Amino acid sequence: MNTEDFDYELPEELIAQTPLKVRDSSRLLVLNKETGEVEHKHFTDIIDYLEVGDTLVLNDTKVLPARLIGVKESTGAVIEILLLKNINDDNWECLVKPARRVKVGDIVSFGNGELKAKCTDVFDEGIRHFELIYKGILLEILEKLGTMPLPPYIHEKLEDQSRYQTVYAKEVGSAAAPTAGLHFTNELLERIKDKGINICYVTLHVGLGTFRPVAVTNIKDHEMHSEFYTMKKEVAELLTKTKESGHRIIAVGTTTTRVLETIMTEKGKFIECSGWTKIFIYPGYEFKGIDSLITNFHLPKSTLVMLVSALAGRENILNAYKIAVKEKYRFFSFGDAMFIK
Repeated sequence: MNTEDFDYELPEELIAQTPLKVRDSSRLLVLNKETGEVEHKHFTDIIDYLEVGDTLVLNDTKVLPARLIGVKESTGAVIEILLLKNINDDNWECLVKPARRVKVGDIVSFGNGELKAKCTDVFDEGIRHFELIYKGILLEILEKLGTMPLPPYIHEKLEDQSRYQTVYAKEVGSAAAPTAGLHFTNELLERIKDKGINICYVTLHVGLGTFRPVAVTNIKDHEMHSEFYTMKKEVAELLTKTKESGHRIIAVGTTTTRVLETIMTEKGKFIECSGWTKIFIYPGYEFKGIDSLITNFHLPKSTLVMLVSALAGRENILNAYKIAVKEKYRFFSFGDAMFIK
C-alpha cells in the first residue's frame, strides 16, 4: 500500500487559519463507516449520536508554549527551538531551525539569558538534545518566553493562546494540541454527561510525529516516533465495563485512539499503565479498543488519514473528504470535525 493512495486535492483556502469565535459552532460531517453515507451537521449535534451507556474518551494533555526563538551565544545567529519531549530532568529532545548551525556544546540563549539551552547530542532530521539551564520554574519561564507551536500550514497569528488548548487540558507535555478536542466547550460536556454518557480521560503527549510527513513510498516502511501515554485505573475499569455491557467506546481524536489501541494490542485488556507508543494504524488493522471516532480533517498522505481509513475504509474516507471539499468545510487543526460512527 503506497502513500500516494491517501492523497486528495485540497484548495489552500480551505485550510483554517484561525479558530472560530465559538468552539462548538464548527461543522460536523457524520460518516457511517459501514455504508459510507454522509450527513452534514453542526458540532453541537454530536450529542444526538451519543447513546446512554457510551463512553467518550478524551486526551487531557496540555500544550507547552514550546516554540522558542533565541540566539546562539558564540555567533549571534537566530535559532528556533521546539521542545518536543522531556527525556529526563532538564534534558529535552528538540526540533531546531536552522539545525546545521547547532552542534554539540553550542549554547542558545533566550530572553535576557533567563533560559539557556546547551546542545548535548546531534541527530538527523533537525533533532538535537539540549540541557536547559535556568533558575525558577520552567513552565513559568516558557509561558513568558515561548509561544504555541502552531503547525506550519497556519500563517495567521493566534491572538488567544488558550484557543490552541482544549478546555479540559491538564497534563503538561505536548508539542501540539489534540485538535479533535478543540470543539468541546464545558457546557457541551455537561450536557453530554447529563444525557447519561460517561466521560473519561487518558493522556498522550503529542510529539514529533505530528510534524513529520510520510516520506516513504510504501507506508509499511514508515517509522512512527514514540509518544508517552498514561491510563489510570478508574479509566481502565470504566472502559472494561463499557465493553462488557455492549456499549460503545468513542475516542475523541487520533491521539486518544492510539492510546486505547496500544493498550489493547499490548496488554489484551484495559489496565492501568503508562509507557511509550509507536503504534502505526493503517488499513488492514483490526480495532480492538474503539468503536467510533470524533476527529478533524487531516493532511493528505498523512498517518492520520491512514488511521481514519483503517477505521472507515479508504474509499469511504476519500469520498467523504471529496464531499467536504465540495461543501467547503474548514480543514486541519482549526477546522471542522468529522464523526465516524
